[in-house]
Amino acid sequence: MTEGTTSDYLRWMTEGHEYFLSRLKPIRDGELEGPSRLPGWTGRHLLSHVGHNARALARLAHWAATGEPTPMYPSPSARAEEIETGAAWPTGRLREFVVEEQDQLTDALGRIAEARWQAPVVTAQGRTVPASTIPWLRSREVWVHACDLPSGGDFADFPHAFTDALIADALERRRTVQSIDLDLDLDLDVVATGRGARAGEAGGLRVEGPAPDVARWLTRGEESPGLRAFGAVPLPELPPWL
Repeated sequence: MTEGTTSDYLRWMTEGHEYFLSRLKPIRDGELEGPSRLPGWTGRHLLSHVGHNARALARLAHWAATGEPTPMYPSPSARAEEIETGAAWPTGRLREFVVEEQDQLTDALGRIAEARWQAPVVTAQGRTVPASTIPWLRSREVWVHACDLPSGGDFADFPHAFTDALIADALERRRTVQSIDLDLDLDLDVVATGRGARAGEAGGLRVEGPAPDVARWLTRGEESPGLRAFGAVPLPELPPWL
């Protein structure tokens, strides 16, 4: 589970959506026809995914608020089908779609009574989580995918507390779901900027670098000059995070 409170997650979700839009605004429609930073996806695929993800999470919010089971997707193939369908829409419509679906999600979350924030819901990966996790899941999507836009954002722009929570979340998934033996402790004195992280793995691997670079590596598998591996071994190649 991530580090933070429901109010943290809601704030990070709102700030992340605003950040995503700020990185999207200067990108010309024609650029969105070309590749995003995600293999096989254009910028239009990315916008379709971000919009449809908000719609899917609103279904979970409805589940939490009412107790009526409403899965994120009606079938295992529905997610991919929605993304492909949306990617064919006019680019202007996709820009509006991202905003509209975020507004709908915010409204749906606002209908969850205080006592229902611990109600169980089931994610698209089949995990049963409390409803308070929903805005965290959305936070991850908007912040990280802002960095997948053509000429998009940077992990260094993320709020410090969000970055730390993202590292903890990614590390937990790498360990428990993917069985990758990593250990990481945030160390506020590692780098000159005042923030960084260290990671270790059985066999002597130790990785040191700024927290944004560690978050990028754990979620995207991307190395950066800011990361240093010790013990004369390279950084391990990481499979997709989600």
